[in-house]
Amino acid sequence: MNKNIKIIFMGTPDFAVESLKKIIANNYNVVAVITAPDKPAGRGKKIKQSAVKKFALANNLKILQPTNLKSTEFINQIKKINPDLQIVVAFRMLPEKVWTLPKLGTFNLHASLLPNYRGAAPINWAIINGEKKTGITTFFLDKEIDTGKIIMQKQIEIKETYNAEDLHNILMTKGADLVVDTIKNIIENKIQPIEQKKLITKNLKTAPKIHTNDCKIQWNNTTEYIYNFIRGLSPYPSAWTEFITYNGKILRTKIFKVKKEVIKHNYKIGKVLSDDYSYIKIAVKDGFINLLELQIAGKNKNNINDFIRGFKSVDNIKIKNFEL
Repeated sequence: MNKNIKIIFMGTPDFAVESLKKIIANNYNVVAVITAPDKPAGRGKKIKQSAVKKFALANNLKILQPTNLKSTEFINQIKKINPDLQIVVAFRMLPEKVWTLPKLGTFNLHASLLPNYRGAAPINWAIINGEKKTGITTFFLDKEIDTGKIIMQKQIEIKETYNAEDLHNILMTKGADLVVDTIKNIIENKIQPIEQKKLITKNLKTAPKIHTNDCKIQWNNTTEYIYNFIRGLSPYPSAWTEFITYNGKILRTKIFKVKKEVIKHNYKIGKVLSDDYSYIKIAVKDGFINLLELQIAGKNKNNINDFIRGFKSVDNIKIKNFEL
């Protein structure tokens, strides 16, 4: 196996760092790392470096941070490096002029079993939809996003207790292993890429980007759906609802952790029940959702006991649009 092939790695967040770390640990020749430009973040607008850049700096890797991936200057930089292989993990969509440059191609790591869950949020949607399994896929880039020929895949179980962060961390680690295996098999010419259209079924599931308004909890759903919805968005971007206090104040509240209780009852949907001490639960169509960890906008995250202590009477709280 030739470990002297020149590799360019492209990525930005922590999810990508694990793969880059594993590539370096296996002594592959990473000649450049491409990541997002530094940008101001937080209240103080301090300049923030990407997780991939921080790792690259710590390991003395050449770093490129183009603002325009189609610019002649950037493309000429890639041509000058003359990579044999490019690897993309959690990065922007590349122009064809870039991903067609290496002789061994450009492959991407995606956090689903393609062709299902193409898109920006595969981890979130797999949990929201109640999937029992998901996985990771390496595939060669093509003109349309997430549609290229599949190189390798690995299936992962989704336990009912997992939230999006749990699954993210598992796929991040397993994905790094798959990236290294993919490099090895490409170099040794042991791959037989599969066209995704051969795997597409009638019920193809997608994973579009999730916006804040998409995260509002619809309490008229089932306990199972709401439970999956909340854990699929936890801790980020996080499911939310709006409580109305006894004096009419509206509290936008993120909900991170809940317990489901499937049971028949006679309460109206959206009714808030509490003993003013140890629990708050919301009546839904086929049971209750018990709140365990939540955060009022502008406040710290709390477990349910600390949250309750902040109110005179939790039993008088209502949910906006469910004041029944």
